[in-house]
Amino acid sequence: MAKRSRNAKIKRKTTETDISGALVIDGKGKTDIKTGIGFLDHMLTLFAFHGLFDITLKAKGDLDVDSHHTNEDIAICLGKAFKEALGDCKGIKRYGSKEVPMDNAAAKVMVDVGGRYAFVWKIPVCVPAEIVQKEEGYSIAEGKDFFDTFAKNAGINLHVEIYSGEDMHHIMEAAFKAFGIAMDEATQIDVRRKGVPSTKGRID
Repeated sequence: MAKRSRNAKIKRKTTETDISGALVIDGKGKTDIKTGIGFLDHMLTLFAFHGLFDITLKAKGDLDVDSHHTNEDIAICLGKAFKEALGDCKGIKRYGSKEVPMDNAAAKVMVDVGGRYAFVWKIPVCVPAEIVQKEEGYSIAEGKDFFDTFAKNAGINLHVEIYSGEDMHHIMEAAFKAFGIAMDEATQIDVRRKGVPSTKGRID
């Protein structure tokens, strides 16, 4: 039986954003990403590189107003793209988990590609309040919203735990790298699995 291509096109146009691109789950980590938010471009490049996903993404948004709409709509697009590309999820491992350090920061991400949405976010009180706000044109709050929106549209359980960090860049970098590796693990094909990875016989 020929291997099914796990790919998806990305297209979303609203009065606030115009987004297009493509996703290849079984890729090589190649990217061409231009969202208009430089920091998000960097994070998504790290996500794709460490997850070995090929992602092309072009976005035009109302950045003169705020980055919120563009950030959220890109998460919607990528979440839906993963859901479409995975299809019935036959043969996948389903679960993935990874801890990643980044200098003085560290994060852990756990995923369950089980067809149901749940999002858990934990960040220690020791993280300075000022770095939760915008830095480099992005914020930890926007990162949280991205993960939450992705999980909702992909239909996955996503747990993100920040262990430590004094720098927003490093905190987000650890989280996005861990997310890529965990998603790669969860979406990999287990040759021993002949059907869907659920005793129910379906993923939903």
